[in-house]
Amino acid sequence: MTDNEDLTEDQVGDRVAGLLLAAGGGRRLGGRPKALLEHRGHLLVEHAVGALRAAGCARVHVVLGARAEDVHARAALDDCVVVDNPDWEQGMGSSLRAGLHSLTGTGTETGTGARAALVCLVDQPGIGAEAMARVRAAYRDETSLVSAAYAGVRGHPVLLGAAHWAGIAATATGDRGARAYLREHEAEIALVECGDVARPYDIDTEADLVHLE
Repeated sequence: MTDNEDLTEDQVGDRVAGLLLAAGGGRRLGGRPKALLEHRGHLLVEHAVGALRAAGCARVHVVLGARAEDVHARAALDDCVVVDNPDWEQGMGSSLRAGLHSLTGTGTETGTGARAALVCLVDQPGIGAEAMARVRAAYRDETSLVSAAYAGVRGHPVLLGAAHWAGIAATATGDRGARAYLREHEAEIALVECGDVARPYDIDTEADLVHLE
């Protein structure tokens, strides 16, 4: 497998697809889906897609769930592969599985040939393109596992090499996402410090809305 050091910027962009998890229903926000919240004049889902694009991801897959029809109608996602997750109420794990499956599909739209997924969450607008680009740049090959770190503590985004997708999908249940798999493979994870360029807060409750501009 070719090392990242031997790849051009375009080749890395082709191998690393952006995967945005944006299916949650915002239960603690009174049932307002986070994808439809607004930040700096854009919906959060658009804001996150823009950051992934600016970070160098030529292809972005977006997993939707709660009020997916409204998100389709309101959000500018024309250049994305949009994945509808009918099981979104089961938690983030189901969305991660749906997103990884979309990257390994054989259809015209989903057969991307991506060798890694840069996974981001729609409710973390404080994590922008610079942090995403740092994690993406740490891609080496399909065995890569990379995570942003904040003062040494692992957070998002995470880069998941394709060699790990099956194992992650098998353990991604409830709201754990890839947490269980990454804990089992902690020694393999390359940490990339991002605390100087990003703030890893979540928009989970009404009190968190103060972070939106």
